[in-house]
Amino acid sequence: MKRIYVNEKWCLGCHLCEYYCAFAASGEDDMAKALKDITINPRIKIEEQGDISFAVSCRHCDEPLCVKGCITGALTVENGVISIDQNKCVGCYTCILSCPYGAVMPSETGAVQKCELCTKNACGEPACVKGCPNRAIVFEERG
Repeated sequence: MKRIYVNEKWCLGCHLCEYYCAFAASGEDDMAKALKDITINPRIKIEEQGDISFAVSCRHCDEPLCVKGCITGALTVENGVISIDQNKCVGCYTCILSCPYGAVMPSETGAVQKCELCTKNACGEPACVKGCPNRAIVFEERG
């Protein structure tokens, strides 16, 4: 299965992946209009430690602890992609506590959010990958 991988040696820490992610999730056609004067809430986050920057997003684990811990069944796995049913999520945040990568986050609605590889946006490939100017984020299958 294809997944998002990050090469921290190439990451500039520019945060463009966060903006492309927020834009893809907005459902709007114009990025400037969609993101103007708002605080973005992306499903990918740039972490910086010293001189190293790297993107944190869902790794779509083979045995996801977040799915096992979800008390309402809002998190499911389909074709290797972990998805959220916002209508089932009660905001207990057990999945946030159980994710070892910090990739599940609260959303503005009280439910949780996480990377779903832009499967609901029909982008073809994740928007963060398309928007990375240094190609530090890739979407590929690895052995």
